[in-house]
Amino acid sequence: MINYFDFYGIPESFHPDAALLKKKFYELSKQYHPDFYANEDDEKQQEILEMSTINNRAYQTLSDPAKRLAYILRQHELLVDGAKPALPADFLMEMMDINERLMEIDDAGQLAKINAEVLEIDDDINQKLHKMTIGYHQIDDTAKESRLNEILDIYYRQKYLLRIKESLNTFATRF
Repeated sequence: MINYFDFYGIPESFHPDAALLKKKFYELSKQYHPDFYANEDDEKQQEILEMSTINNRAYQTLSDPAKRLAYILRQHELLVDGAKPALPADFLMEMMDINERLMEIDDAGQLAKINAEVLEIDDDINQKLHKMTIGYHQIDDTAKESRLNEILDIYYRQKYLLRIKESLNTFATRF
């Protein structure tokens, strides 16, 4: 499997230069455009098509912050499909409390209060994520390993909170 950062010749980063990313995408789009290889044999045309596909996938992944975050965690074998996250008990209790209160909502005022609380938690998580990821590409490998585990924890919290935000949206349609 090709590493998308290596493919673009840029360092692994949670915040890559968007303009540089786009520039690399367009350069490789021209280089691997199938029309330029129409007179080549089938094997070469297939190779170019695969490179073009990799380029498109790399750009779609690296240009989207959420996909990029998951991609980096997967590259370091921290995010494994089907793995159960080990979230701290205090966070889980807080989420359970919010879920219980959601089930007991009677009016739009209660919904707004819970929504504001969830948005505050979401904002806090996003701020922590930003602090963890902003200087990531400049730290040494040992520090990166520790940092990635902290980022993984935040990733799982975001996923859990996303389910609650979806429930909030469902409840919002009732009022």
